[in-house]
Amino acid sequence: MKKTILTVDDSESILAVVATTLEEEYEVLTASDGAEAIQKLNAGTHVDLIITDLNMPKADGIQVIRAARSLQQFAAVPILMLTTESQMQKKQEAKEAGATGWIVKPFEPENLKAVVKKVLR
Repeated sequence: MKKTILTVDDSESILAVVATTLEEEYEVLTASDGAEAIQKLNAGTHVDLIITDLNMPKADGIQVIRAARSLQQFAAVPILMLTTESQMQKKQEAKEAGATGWIVKPFEPENLKAVVKKVLR
């Protein structure tokens, strides 16, 4: 059975690139903003990995991470930030909220695959 990844981004093109990059090996679910992602998590949607943008309307990536970490079934699920932000302060804030790792956009599809494979071991 394929592992399931929830990808959260307000950019349709980023959602499409991530899905296309990963759908061969994984089941990819998408959410177009943080609020939609939080709804899916609260509904008990099973995911093995969350990949979230940082800057989004309605709820940002930090809020998505905090919401996931507040639910027992997502306490140990890896969460990757996929964002244009590279400031240490933002990285520290994400880490403190519970992020597992950080990928800066633009990204190489092969690098994304490698990171996903590593965190889903």
